[in-house]
Amino acid sequence: MKQSALVGLLLLAGACANAGDVTRHPLPNNSTFPIAQAVETSANTTIVYHSGTVPGPVNPDAERGSREYWGDTEAQSLSVFKRMEASLENLGLDFGDTVKMTVFLVGDEELGGKMDFAGFMRAYTKYFGTAEQPNLPARSAVQVAGLAGEGMLVEIEIILARSDD
Repeated sequence: MKQSALVGLLLLAGACANAGDVTRHPLPNNSTFPIAQAVETSANTTIVYHSGTVPGPVNPDAERGSREYWGDTEAQSLSVFKRMEASLENLGLDFGDTVKMTVFLVGDEELGGKMDFAGFMRAYTKYFGTAEQPNLPARSAVQVAGLAGEGMLVEIEIILARSDD
């Protein structure tokens, strides 16, 4: 019985991995918040898991790890999106192919240790939910204790769907 369940899960995972058209389900109640409630894929789509991306320094001459070196949450988010954009271009993808995003935000000392969600959103809305790129991903944003680099406030990972047609 356990083996049957495992085979079923593997078949389901294979079906999801070979998923073509992408359907984005909007948030309920005509919400204008720029994320999808859910995103589903169908046959003829390859799922691409993009590793987490962290920012580059906004001022490499500043003291490493300082706010001047990395910038605030908005600056770091913009840096992450720029770096991701270049990576996606190399893969033949763009932000419109994003179906799921997970955002890791470190609490900002200047905000009493709370994550700067508004700063992140100012950067996010330059890339998602625009007239040029209206495709919205399913998304989660969480506050974490820290990231790999001292002073980093943002890391973002995404899952994309590439049509095999």
